[in-house]
Amino acid sequence: MTRPIAVVAGATGFVGRALTAALIEDGYDLRLVGRDARDARWHDLESIRRAVDGAALIVNLAGKSVNCRYTDANRDEILRSRVETTRLLRNAVTDAAAPPPLWLNASTATIYRYALDRPQTEADGEIGTGFSVDVARAWEDEFLAGDLAGTRRVSLRMAIVLGDGPATRTLVNLARVGLGGTQFDGWWFPHRRYRGIGPNASGDGRAPWHRSRGRQRFSWIHIDDVVGAVRFVRDHPEMSGPVNLAAPHASDNRSLMATLRRAVGARIGLPAGRFMLEPAMWALRTEPELVMKSRWVVPGVLQGAGYRFAQPDLEAALRDVVNTLSPDR
Repeated sequence: MTRPIAVVAGATGFVGRALTAALIEDGYDLRLVGRDARDARWHDLESIRRAVDGAALIVNLAGKSVNCRYTDANRDEILRSRVETTRLLRNAVTDAAAPPPLWLNASTATIYRYALDRPQTEADGEIGTGFSVDVARAWEDEFLAGDLAGTRRVSLRMAIVLGDGPATRTLVNLARVGLGGTQFDGWWFPHRRYRGIGPNASGDGRAPWHRSRGRQRFSWIHIDDVVGAVRFVRDHPEMSGPVNLAAPHASDNRSLMATLRRAVGARIGLPAGRFMLEPAMWALRTEPELVMKSRWVVPGVLQGAGYRFAQPDLEAALRDVVNTLSPDR
Protein backbone atom coordinates (compact mmCIF):
# COMPACT_ATOMS: atom_id res chain seq x y z
CA MET A 1 0.00 0.00 0.00
CA THR A 2 1.35 3.41 -1.00
CA ARG A 3 2.04 5.72 1.93
CA PRO A 4 0.70 9.31 1.73
CA ILE A 5 3.21 12.08 1.19
CA ALA A 6 3.52 15.17 3.39
CA VAL A 7 5.56 18.13 2.19
CA VAL A 8 7.07 20.08 5.08
CA ALA A 9 8.83 23.42 4.68
CA GLY A 10 10.71 24.76 7.69
CA ALA A 11 11.10 21.33 9.26
CA THR A 12 14.29 22.18 11.18
CA GLY A 13 12.67 24.63 13.61
CA PHE A 14 11.23 23.83 17.01
CA VAL A 15 7.64 23.40 15.77
CA GLY A 16 8.80 21.76 12.55
CA ARG A 17 10.67 19.02 14.39
CA ALA A 18 7.62 18.16 16.46
CA LEU A 19 5.30 18.09 13.44
CA THR A 20 7.59 16.01 11.25
CA ALA A 21 7.91 13.43 14.03
CA ALA A 22 4.11 13.32 14.31
CA LEU A 23 3.62 12.95 10.56
CA ILE A 24 6.08 10.08 10.40
CA GLU A 25 4.22 8.47 13.30
CA ASP A 26 0.99 8.90 11.32
CA GLY A 27 2.42 6.96 8.38
CA TYR A 28 3.48 9.72 5.98
CA ASP A 29 6.52 9.76 3.79
CA LEU A 30 8.10 13.19 4.03
CA ARG A 31 9.39 15.51 1.34
CA LEU A 32 11.35 18.34 2.95
CA VAL A 33 11.71 21.83 1.49
CA GLY A 34 14.32 24.31 2.69
CA ARG A 35 17.55 26.09 1.89
CA ASP A 36 19.53 22.86 2.17
CA ALA A 37 16.75 20.28 2.40
CA ARG A 38 17.14 16.83 0.91
CA ASP A 39 14.12 16.92 -1.44
CA ALA A 40 13.61 20.51 -2.59
CA ARG A 41 15.49 23.80 -2.23
CA TRP A 42 14.07 27.30 -2.43
CA HIS A 43 16.41 28.28 -5.27
CA ASP A 44 15.37 25.24 -7.34
CA LEU A 45 11.78 25.85 -8.47
CA GLU A 46 11.52 22.57 -10.36
CA SER A 47 12.42 20.60 -7.24
CA ILE A 48 9.60 22.34 -5.34
CA ARG A 49 7.13 21.46 -8.11
CA ARG A 50 8.21 17.80 -7.97
CA ALA A 51 7.85 17.74 -4.20
CA VAL A 52 4.35 19.22 -4.18
CA ASP A 53 2.88 17.24 -7.07
CA GLY A 54 0.96 14.23 -5.77
CA ALA A 55 1.37 15.09 -2.08
CA ALA A 56 -1.51 14.60 0.36
CA LEU A 57 -0.54 17.51 2.58
CA ILE A 58 1.67 20.61 2.74
CA VAL A 59 2.77 22.13 6.04
CA ASN A 60 4.65 25.38 5.58
CA LEU A 61 6.50 26.71 8.62
CA ALA A 62 9.28 28.50 6.75
CA GLY A 63 10.42 31.90 7.93
CA LYS A 64 13.23 33.59 9.83
CA SER A 65 12.79 33.35 13.60
CA VAL A 66 11.36 36.47 15.23
CA ASN A 67 13.55 35.77 18.25
CA CYS A 68 15.98 38.51 17.26
CA ARG A 69 16.42 42.25 17.40
CA TYR A 70 14.33 44.06 14.83
CA THR A 71 17.16 45.67 12.93
CA ASP A 72 16.38 46.83 9.40
CA ALA A 73 18.09 43.75 7.97
CA ASN A 74 16.23 41.38 10.28
CA ARG A 75 12.89 43.10 9.66
CA ASP A 76 13.32 42.74 5.90
CA GLU A 77 14.32 39.09 6.20
CA ILE A 78 11.44 38.23 8.55
CA LEU A 79 9.01 39.53 5.93
CA ARG A 80 10.79 38.21 2.85
CA SER A 81 11.38 34.72 4.21
CA ARG A 82 7.65 34.26 4.84
CA VAL A 83 6.13 35.88 1.78
CA GLU A 84 8.56 34.57 -0.85
CA THR A 85 8.55 30.97 0.35
CA THR A 86 4.77 30.97 0.49
CA ARG A 87 4.63 32.37 -3.05
CA LEU A 88 6.97 29.67 -4.33
CA LEU A 89 4.81 26.95 -2.79
CA ARG A 90 1.61 28.51 -4.14
CA ASN A 91 3.04 28.63 -7.64
CA ALA A 92 4.06 24.98 -7.33
CA VAL A 93 0.55 24.01 -6.20
CA THR A 94 -0.93 25.96 -9.11
CA ASP A 95 1.28 24.06 -11.57
CA ALA A 96 0.76 20.62 -10.02
CA ALA A 97 -0.96 17.92 -12.07
CA ALA A 98 -2.16 16.40 -8.78
CA PRO A 99 -2.35 19.30 -6.31
CA PRO A 100 -2.39 18.47 -2.60
CA PRO A 101 -5.91 18.49 -1.11
CA LEU A 102 -4.72 20.30 2.06
CA TRP A 103 -2.23 23.09 2.72
CA LEU A 104 -1.55 24.27 6.26
CA ASN A 105 0.43 27.50 6.40
CA ALA A 106 1.89 29.01 9.55
CA SER A 107 0.69 32.42 10.63
CA THR A 108 0.66 34.24 13.95
CA ALA A 109 -1.85 35.33 16.57
CA THR A 110 0.09 38.60 16.70
CA ILE A 111 -2.05 39.64 13.74
CA TYR A 112 -4.69 40.82 16.22
CA ARG A 113 -4.62 44.19 17.96
CA TYR A 114 -3.36 44.88 21.46
CA ALA A 115 -6.33 43.74 23.55
CA LEU A 116 -7.17 44.23 27.22
CA ASP A 117 -10.93 44.60 26.79
CA ARG A 118 -12.00 41.34 25.12
CA PRO A 119 -10.61 38.20 23.49
CA GLN A 120 -10.01 37.99 19.76
CA THR A 121 -11.57 35.15 17.77
CA GLU A 122 -11.39 34.27 14.09
CA ALA A 123 -14.94 35.61 13.66
CA ASP A 124 -14.69 38.97 15.44
CA GLY A 125 -11.00 39.61 16.02
CA GLU A 126 -9.67 43.02 15.02
CA ILE A 127 -6.45 43.24 13.02
CA GLY A 128 -3.81 45.45 14.60
CA THR A 129 -1.13 47.74 13.18
CA GLY A 130 2.66 47.89 13.04
CA PHE A 131 5.51 45.64 12.01
CA SER A 132 4.42 42.23 13.32
CA VAL A 133 0.88 42.72 12.09
CA ASP A 134 2.02 43.82 8.63
CA VAL A 135 4.20 40.72 8.35
CA ALA A 136 1.23 38.53 9.29
CA ARG A 137 -1.13 40.27 6.85
CA ALA A 138 1.31 40.02 3.96
CA TRP A 139 1.99 36.36 4.80
CA GLU A 140 -1.70 35.44 4.83
CA ASP A 141 -2.49 37.54 1.75
CA GLU A 142 0.18 35.68 -0.22
CA PHE A 143 -1.06 32.34 1.07
CA LEU A 144 -4.69 32.97 0.13
CA ALA A 145 -4.03 34.64 -3.23
CA GLY A 146 -5.24 33.03 -6.44
CA ASP A 147 -7.70 30.24 -7.07
CA LEU A 148 -6.65 26.81 -5.82
CA ALA A 149 -9.96 25.03 -6.24
CA GLY A 150 -8.58 21.59 -5.41
CA THR A 151 -6.68 22.63 -2.27
CA ARG A 152 -8.14 23.46 1.14
CA ARG A 153 -6.08 26.21 2.76
CA VAL A 154 -5.80 26.84 6.52
CA SER A 155 -3.82 29.65 8.18
CA LEU A 156 -2.51 28.51 11.55
CA ARG A 157 -2.53 31.66 13.69
CA MET A 158 -0.22 30.42 16.43
CA ALA A 159 0.03 32.02 19.84
CA ILE A 160 3.32 31.78 21.74
CA VAL A 161 4.26 28.10 21.68
CA LEU A 162 5.44 26.57 24.95
CA GLY A 163 8.09 23.92 24.46
CA ASP A 164 11.80 23.65 23.75
CA GLY A 165 11.70 26.78 21.65
CA PRO A 166 12.99 30.36 21.78
CA ALA A 167 9.99 32.04 23.44
CA THR A 168 9.90 29.58 26.32
CA ARG A 169 13.66 29.72 26.80
CA THR A 170 13.55 33.52 26.99
CA LEU A 171 10.84 33.45 29.65
CA VAL A 172 12.60 30.73 31.63
CA ASN A 173 15.90 32.59 31.47
CA LEU A 174 14.27 35.77 32.76
CA ALA A 175 12.82 33.86 35.72
CA ARG A 176 16.07 32.03 36.48
CA VAL A 177 18.12 35.25 36.62
CA GLY A 178 15.71 36.87 39.04
CA LEU A 179 13.63 38.90 36.57
CA GLY A 180 10.58 36.67 36.95
CA GLY A 181 8.35 39.30 38.52
CA THR A 182 5.48 41.18 36.93
CA GLN A 183 6.55 43.14 33.87
CA PHE A 184 5.20 46.66 33.58
CA ASP A 185 4.95 48.59 30.36
CA GLY A 186 5.88 52.24 30.30
CA TRP A 187 7.76 54.96 28.51
CA TRP A 188 11.02 54.22 26.71
CA PHE A 189 13.19 56.22 24.38
CA PRO A 190 11.48 56.56 20.98
CA HIS A 191 12.56 54.12 18.29
CA ARG A 192 11.16 52.83 15.00
CA ARG A 193 11.86 49.09 15.20
CA TYR A 194 8.12 48.32 15.31
CA ARG A 195 7.10 50.62 12.47
CA GLY A 196 4.99 49.11 9.69
CA ILE A 197 6.57 47.33 6.76
CA GLY A 198 5.73 46.50 3.16
CA PRO A 199 3.69 48.31 0.52
CA ASN A 200 0.75 48.74 2.93
CA ALA A 201 2.68 49.62 6.05
CA SER A 202 0.35 50.40 8.94
CA GLY A 203 0.58 52.48 12.09
CA ASP A 204 2.20 55.84 12.76
CA GLY A 205 5.74 54.47 13.06
CA ARG A 206 6.06 55.12 16.79
CA ALA A 207 6.82 52.31 19.24
CA PRO A 208 3.62 51.70 21.25
CA TRP A 209 3.46 51.50 25.03
CA HIS A 210 0.54 51.15 27.43
CA ARG A 211 0.00 51.51 31.17
CA SER A 212 -1.19 47.93 31.49
CA ARG A 213 0.06 47.54 35.09
CA GLY A 214 1.11 43.98 34.44
CA ARG A 215 -2.33 42.97 33.19
CA GLN A 216 -1.31 42.54 29.55
CA ARG A 217 -2.75 39.24 28.37
CA PHE A 218 -0.59 36.26 27.44
CA SER A 219 -2.02 33.79 24.93
CA TRP A 220 -0.11 30.54 24.59
CA ILE A 221 -0.32 26.97 23.33
CA HIS A 222 1.66 23.87 24.32
CA ILE A 223 3.59 22.17 21.52
CA ASP A 224 1.52 19.00 22.07
CA ASP A 225 -1.60 20.96 21.14
CA VAL A 226 0.03 22.45 18.06
CA VAL A 227 0.52 18.87 16.88
CA GLY A 228 -2.95 17.87 18.06
CA ALA A 229 -4.60 20.82 16.33
CA VAL A 230 -2.81 20.09 13.04
CA ARG A 231 -4.07 16.52 13.14
CA PHE A 232 -7.56 17.72 14.04
CA VAL A 233 -7.70 20.24 11.18
CA ARG A 234 -6.40 17.61 8.77
CA ASP A 235 -9.18 15.24 9.79
CA HIS A 236 -11.99 17.83 9.61
CA PRO A 237 -12.40 18.81 5.95
CA GLU A 238 -15.01 21.45 6.78
CA MET A 239 -12.32 23.66 8.38
CA SER A 240 -10.62 26.29 6.24
CA GLY A 241 -9.34 29.85 6.50
CA PRO A 242 -7.79 31.22 9.71
CA VAL A 243 -7.65 28.98 12.78
CA ASN A 244 -6.36 30.33 16.10
CA LEU A 245 -3.89 27.96 17.73
CA ALA A 246 -4.13 29.10 21.34
CA ALA A 247 -5.09 27.47 24.62
CA PRO A 248 -8.67 28.29 25.70
CA HIS A 249 -7.63 30.29 28.78
CA ALA A 250 -5.22 33.17 28.30
CA SER A 251 -3.22 34.30 31.31
CA ASP A 252 -2.08 37.79 32.18
CA ASN A 253 1.52 38.78 32.76
CA ARG A 254 1.22 38.94 36.54
CA SER A 255 -0.17 35.40 36.71
CA LEU A 256 2.18 34.10 34.01
CA MET A 257 5.30 35.19 35.85
CA ALA A 258 4.08 33.89 39.21
CA THR A 259 3.36 30.54 37.58
CA LEU A 260 6.73 30.54 35.85
CA ARG A 261 8.56 31.24 39.13
CA ARG A 262 6.89 28.24 40.70
CA ALA A 263 7.74 26.08 37.71
CA VAL A 264 11.47 26.96 37.77
CA GLY A 265 11.72 27.06 41.57
CA ALA A 266 12.66 30.73 41.73
CA ARG A 267 11.93 32.08 45.22
CA ILE A 268 11.99 35.69 44.12
CA GLY A 269 11.31 37.57 40.94
CA LEU A 270 11.99 41.27 40.67
CA PRO A 271 9.21 43.30 39.09
CA ALA A 272 10.55 44.87 35.94
CA GLY A 273 9.51 48.01 34.17
CA ARG A 274 10.22 48.62 30.53
CA PHE A 275 13.32 50.60 31.53
CA MET A 276 14.74 47.34 32.93
CA LEU A 277 13.42 45.01 30.25
CA GLU A 278 14.74 46.96 27.28
CA PRO A 279 18.41 46.49 28.25
CA ALA A 280 17.75 42.88 29.38
CA MET A 281 16.10 41.98 26.08
CA TRP A 282 18.90 43.74 24.20
CA ALA A 283 21.39 41.48 26.02
CA LEU A 284 19.28 38.43 25.14
CA ARG A 285 19.14 39.65 21.50
CA THR A 286 15.35 39.62 21.36
CA GLU A 287 12.48 42.12 21.67
CA PRO A 288 10.34 43.16 24.68
CA GLU A 289 7.22 42.68 22.55
CA LEU A 290 7.21 39.05 23.75
CA VAL A 291 6.02 40.10 27.21
CA MET A 292 4.70 43.62 26.58
CA LYS A 293 2.07 43.11 23.89
CA SER A 294 -1.34 42.14 25.24
CA ARG A 295 -2.27 39.08 23.17
CA TRP A 296 -5.76 37.89 24.08
CA VAL A 297 -6.64 35.21 21.57
CA VAL A 298 -9.10 32.33 21.93
CA PRO A 299 -9.49 29.25 19.70
CA GLY A 300 -13.04 29.83 18.51
CA VAL A 301 -12.87 27.56 15.45
CA LEU A 302 -11.13 24.69 17.24
CA GLN A 303 -13.48 24.77 20.21
CA GLY A 304 -16.53 25.11 17.98
CA ALA A 305 -15.46 22.00 16.08
CA GLY A 306 -14.94 20.03 19.29
CA TYR A 307 -11.17 19.94 19.71
CA ARG A 308 -10.11 18.86 23.23
CA PHE A 309 -6.86 20.39 24.44
CA ALA A 310 -4.20 18.08 25.86
CA GLN A 311 -2.65 20.96 27.83
CA PRO A 312 -5.34 23.53 28.74
CA ASP A 313 -3.77 24.56 32.09
CA LEU A 314 -0.85 27.01 32.07
CA GLU A 315 0.89 25.76 35.21
CA ALA A 316 0.81 22.13 34.11
CA ALA A 317 2.01 23.13 30.64
CA LEU A 318 4.90 25.21 31.99
CA ARG A 319 5.99 22.50 34.42
CA ASP A 320 5.95 19.95 31.62
CA VAL A 321 8.12 22.17 29.45
CA VAL A 322 10.53 23.43 32.13
CA ASN A 323 11.35 19.83 33.06
CA THR A 324 12.69 19.32 29.52
CA LEU A 325 14.94 22.40 29.50
CA SER A 326 18.45 22.28 30.90
CA PRO A 327 19.37 25.19 33.22
CA ASP A 328 22.15 26.47 30.95
CA ARG A 329 19.98 26.94 27.86
